Amino acid sequence: MSSSAAGKQLGFLLARHGRIMNTRLRQALDSSGLSPRHAVLLCRLDESGPLSQQGLIDALSIDASGLVAVLNDLERQGLAERRRDPADRRRHIVEITAEGKRAVGSIEVAVADVEQEAFAGFSADELQQLHGLLSRIHGEPADEACED
Repeated sequence: MSSSAAGKQLGFLLARHGRIMNTRLRQALDSSGLSPRHAVLLCRLDESGPLSQQGLIDALSIDASGLVAVLNDLERQGLAERRRDPADRRRHIVEITAEGKRAVGSIEVAVADVEQEAFAGFSADELQQLHGLLSRIHGEPADEACED
């Protein structure tokens, strides 16, 4: 495949722009000490309320070891906490803390700034369409195991 053909492949284009957005998000979140994975998990907890670890695995399409690593970081920073489910002591329930809720406000501002710059040339309809299309891309939890 020629180098010009590689640049036209949708997979390569998505990978390139994914790396660019990941870099921009990391830079925007850097002052908070959070990675995009930390931010996504905190925002999910803020939106949903307490969830089991399995519920988070399912909701975020993340593998169990990746989830545990992110939760360990968030607990160390006082942003989330795990507790045993009183109805089933084998399960852990994960809950955002008050400090975690404050962090979500900062995360939302940082992400909005990155998105505003990155998508400045898109109409609202185009953004909605892009979101819908990207949401339909098939992936597996293992696909995210190596990301951070």
